[in-house]
Amino acid sequence: MARVHVDWRASLSLVGTVLKYLAVPLAFPLVLAVYYGDGVLAFGATIIVTVTIGTALERLRPDRDIGAREGFLMVAAIWLFVSFVGAIPYLIAGAGTASTLAHPVNALFESMSGFTTTGATVMGEISSTRHPRALLMWRQLTQWLGGMGIVVLAVAILPELSVGGAQLMDAEAPGPGIQKLTPRIAETARALWGAYIGITTFEILLLYGLHLTGHAPNMTLYNAVAHGFTTMATGGFSPEARSIEAFSATVQWVIVPFMLAAGTNFALFWHVLTGEPDHMFWDEEYRFFLGIIAVLTALLTGVLFTDMGLVAMGGAGTIAGDLGESIRHAAFQVASIVTTTGYASMDFNAWGNLGKLSLFVSMFIGGSAGSTGGSIKIVRWLLILKALKRELFTTVHPDAVKPIRLSGRPVDDRTLRSVYGFTVLYIILFTLSTPFVLWLGYNGEPISALEGASAVAATIGNVGPGFGVVGPMNNYLGFPAPSKVLMIGLMWIGRLEIIPVLVVFTRVYWTS
Repeated sequence: MARVHVDWRASLSLVGTVLKYLAVPLAFPLVLAVYYGDGVLAFGATIIVTVTIGTALERLRPDRDIGAREGFLMVAAIWLFVSFVGAIPYLIAGAGTASTLAHPVNALFESMSGFTTTGATVMGEISSTRHPRALLMWRQLTQWLGGMGIVVLAVAILPELSVGGAQLMDAEAPGPGIQKLTPRIAETARALWGAYIGITTFEILLLYGLHLTGHAPNMTLYNAVAHGFTTMATGGFSPEARSIEAFSATVQWVIVPFMLAAGTNFALFWHVLTGEPDHMFWDEEYRFFLGIIAVLTALLTGVLFTDMGLVAMGGAGTIAGDLGESIRHAAFQVASIVTTTGYASMDFNAWGNLGKLSLFVSMFIGGSAGSTGGSIKIVRWLLILKALKRELFTTVHPDAVKPIRLSGRPVDDRTLRSVYGFTVLYIILFTLSTPFVLWLGYNGEPISALEGASAVAATIGNVGPGFGVVGPMNNYLGFPAPSKVLMIGLMWIGRLEIIPVLVVFTRVYWTS
């Protein structure tokens, strides 16, 4: 029998430490539950469970030095464990009621969608009359915790994770790698979370300020906090059934720059705050990101303005011929889908094929490395384009040495191989999963290729809404349990960028 070369006890012990401290953010919805008089049992019981399980796991290995292999296992396991624990409030709150969340698969789907900042929901009806307000806020909070990263937060606040923190953050962070901003990795984690908290707070104050000044009557403090949490996490959950369509045009315009900020590498904000703003202006990935947003917005504006991509707005007429409305909805939806936030300023199911195709393509772009966005990521597409350009050049000049550079820095071949490998794996998983979802259908009925493909793209890319039955005003409830389990797995491996999860299931990882 092959010897196991992974100290799994050390990995699970650290999982227990992180899990135990999940009780701290759980206190927030518990306080809300006490205030609103609903849902106290759900969160009280969950706190007891998470502390109990966390403490038990923590005792598996008192001496918990970990290497790269243990780091992969810990990161993959913590996201799975946290999602299971996060499902408990949904199960308890839904027990004894007609709530769809009483089913374990549905509860886990909602929890995984929250922590991975996907934003896909199986809630048949989203309203404070149907579900406790504390439970709806828990949905928002799970996305905020998962946005910058649970492990990054743990490295920032737990001294025992500081030694192996760099490899843990590298396994969890979105993009080819995380930029070390300070000599100590724990300080880097605190800097990233500091920027994250600061921008979130700023957005909450702006949104609530619109309410106080009469520009957004329904943007109460509750809604401001809820949407501040999920904007910066690029999550897309909303306590409003109609997403951001429920709010004024002013609110939508205010949210757009925050979605773009969430899709930006947070290391750039750190450089700005430390007196080096030139890093942002000269960052090639950031310029490419804004360029893609601008081009897609211009194209979609033209589609909507000329009535090629939308027709009715639910009785409110059309936006064809209205340049201001066309720009607003195009800018909002492009920013939302490219950054994988998943908000909707209107039901884009009503758009024509050209408009839908624009958004479908946007699902595969993603935000910057080091952002809270999902999908393939801007930096990978940029490097792939640079590699293709180099290939064309060296075909004509075979003896030329032409290194690929990003923002003036050479990119090594190992990084390029990882970019190619991730992108191919991403497309393979998408291609293999789509026929399975199409085969099982929705509510026992066949679905179109676009509906099935968008559901898979939205879950593996942590985007949230798709088209048709999974459009922005619909939900994933009608999918059979096997499809939901597949999508839970896609959300999990998509958030951790595939490799850190798949490697754990290989024989060579455990025995070589």
